[in-house]
Amino acid sequence: MCTSFALKNIDGSYVYCRTGEFGRNLEGALLFIPRNYSYSGVGPDGIPGSGLNWGGKFAMIGLNAFGAPMLIDGMNEKGLSGGLLNLPISSVYQNPTGDDATKSIASYQMLMYALSNFTTIEEVKVAFQSIFVNSSTLGPWKGIVKVHMTLHDLDGKSAVFEYLDGKLVITDNPIGVMANDPPMAWQLTNVGNYVNLSPVEKLPVTIDGEVFTPPSSGSGLHGLPGDFLSPSRFLRAFEYTVAAAKYAADLPKVELGWRLLNMFDIPPGSVMMDASDPYAGGVTGWEYTQTSSVSDAKNLIYYIRNFNSLNIKKFDLMSQDLDAKELKIFQIGDVTTYESIQ
Repeated sequence: MCTSFALKNIDGSYVYCRTGEFGRNLEGALLFIPRNYSYSGVGPDGIPGSGLNWGGKFAMIGLNAFGAPMLIDGMNEKGLSGGLLNLPISSVYQNPTGDDATKSIASYQMLMYALSNFTTIEEVKVAFQSIFVNSSTLGPWKGIVKVHMTLHDLDGKSAVFEYLDGKLVITDNPIGVMANDPPMAWQLTNVGNYVNLSPVEKLPVTIDGEVFTPPSSGSGLHGLPGDFLSPSRFLRAFEYTVAAAKYAADLPKVELGWRLLNMFDIPPGSVMMDASDPYAGGVTGWEYTQTSSVSDAKNLIYYIRNFNSLNIKKFDLMSQDLDAKELKIFQIGDVTTYESIQ
């Protein structure tokens, strides 16, 4: 499970926020990748270098998994940001052969390809028409990494990139929200089933002299699904971000983002799965929120918090040598500290 959304600033820039859940520990750490880094595209055979190899133009920071040189969430120096969110039921990638195989990348390389090369959504749209995304497996993942990609740029545009029935499907995302299955087009259509909801409180109703009053505040969003299913989380993210944009427009977006992210924490033990579940990660147990992150694209600052620590970590991308020669990995930390009141 994962939930993501974007909050627009008054000047049109944005803050991108997401949670990351899985059935087993993804061992995430911060990964800094400098400019001009050489990437080895993984072909259909699963071998790095057998696919599309490229030299990245831009530096970026984000969250990796399993200690590998890959990003599942991140932001580049030009303010393009986004992430890979689980889509295990619907994703079906391409099957390139021959010369086409050398023009392909693994599904888990989509975000790195986008962030290392491009600055806008429109550039990414064009580029992905000329490459292939294959079904090669990732060992630590124990199979094909079935994900879709959300991206946001400083022009205020958002889009979702999915591979359905072996074809690339790009969906413009005017609301900036994304979750998991079903695919994005279905999620957007489903929003129409809830257009009656509003953050504005409902007035009492009088029938034959009898007054019926809501039992408390919160009546405007009564009926908003509160479970952890992807469509329910998508709808909550939509309602919360639209309401925040209209009624809390002056609040700082980074701080607002963290408040909203708190609404999507999945507590340990709340979602129990068998190892055969496509969202389980191959283990039987509980799914939980492992990381939450906020990308301040205008100021190029990446914030992250993980399950083992309630502390929010801050990474200033521009504090690094963007022309460095090597990758850097930064551990997020697993200790919660408390500020004492004297």
